[in-house]
Amino acid sequence: MALAVRVTAVLPLVGAVATAVALTGAAFFTVAHAGCAETGRFVDRDGVVEFVGGCVDGQDLPAVPRVENARYDFQP
Repeated sequence: MALAVRVTAVLPLVGAVATAVALTGAAFFTVAHAGCAETGRFVDRDGVVEFVGGCVDGQDLPAVPRVENARYDFQP
């Protein structure tokens, strides 16, 4: 009886660890097969950190919408 109680107490922990391992494996598999030859890197330029390289081109990103702000004068 005591063995059955221990097994039922440990079973949720084993299930959680197995799920975490499976999700971690899926994440590594997804990243490994993303199809990007250059991974990119972060570069510090004049106190600003920029992401250089990688598979994302600036033209692929959506444009920033123009919003009139009466409270603050902002010049991009």
